[in-house]
Amino acid sequence: MRPELLGLIYELLPETHSRPELQHFYSLLRDYPARGGKGLRSELLLLSARAHGVAEQSSQWQSALWLGAAIELFQNWVLIHDDIADDSEERRGQPALHRLHGLPLALNAGDALHAYMWAAVERAGVPGAMGEFLEMIHRTAEGQHLDLTWVASGEWQLSETDYLEMVRLKTAYYTVIVPLRLGALAAGTVPSPLFTPAGEALGAAFQIRDDVLNLLADAGGYGKEIGGDLLEGKRTLITLHWLSGAPPEQQRLFLHEMARPRGEKDPQMIARILDWLRESGSIDYAQRFADEQGADGLTELRRALMNVAQPETAAQILQLAEGYVTRRA
Repeated sequence: MRPELLGLIYELLPETHSRPELQHFYSLLRDYPARGGKGLRSELLLLSARAHGVAEQSSQWQSALWLGAAIELFQNWVLIHDDIADDSEERRGQPALHRLHGLPLALNAGDALHAYMWAAVERAGVPGAMGEFLEMIHRTAEGQHLDLTWVASGEWQLSETDYLEMVRLKTAYYTVIVPLRLGALAAGTVPSPLFTPAGEALGAAFQIRDDVLNLLADAGGYGKEIGGDLLEGKRTLITLHWLSGAPPEQQRLFLHEMARPRGEKDPQMIARILDWLRESGSIDYAQRFADEQGADGLTELRRALMNVAQPETAAQILQLAEGYVTRRA
């Protein structure tokens, strides 16, 4: 994340209070933002603003920075809630907030950051920005509901189409589509309708890469626990593809293990399942699928950016988007 965005976030968030309990609350609000993060979404938004003609140091640029701060606040409150919903252990290389301070305090901190997100949107003063944030929240919540419902109900009879619908809602809107659109709005420009199909494909590729990294990445650079998706019983393209052709006994053992609560899962069985997935070819299949989605998304994005005011910055957007779909960390 750009340092100036963290500065704007800190400008919004309260810092000190004479009452110790509220001083603790303020520290919770700053915890996830202070942990950093790549800032991919805010960077995409700012590049989109520049590509559409916003000059740095202008009042429009300041508005774009506030929108970038708002999307970072969105990311942080959603991650707090997501970690609670998934009962995750880690976030950005440290214990998840609810692991450090308990579920009620973490949930309340996430709620408060949600409110500060809207304060940042208001500071931006960009017409149409509130509608974009509402769209982003609605679609992300729908995707999260699908994801959580499948886990809660034990549903594994799912197709690739089901998975893609979920990730296009849960990931694509806040990772690609809305940042691109917000950048255009900051420039006073009508966003290209091609941002949606481009973002849906790129968002799917981004999420599939994340699913792969969760099984293969080096723990030191990933920032989340390796194999956490298996412990949480996440439905991924990898597991769905593997289940469709796995030996019956492996299927039985897998489904039995996935039906157990996270805290009761057998580490040795999880390790065996991870070996089955790695040996099956399903991870390679997911990588190829991500490559195809990424190529489709980049093609649509090139078309969307064909006539923007700053072609040089459009090339940077394409480079960043390509990094989304080829990332290894």
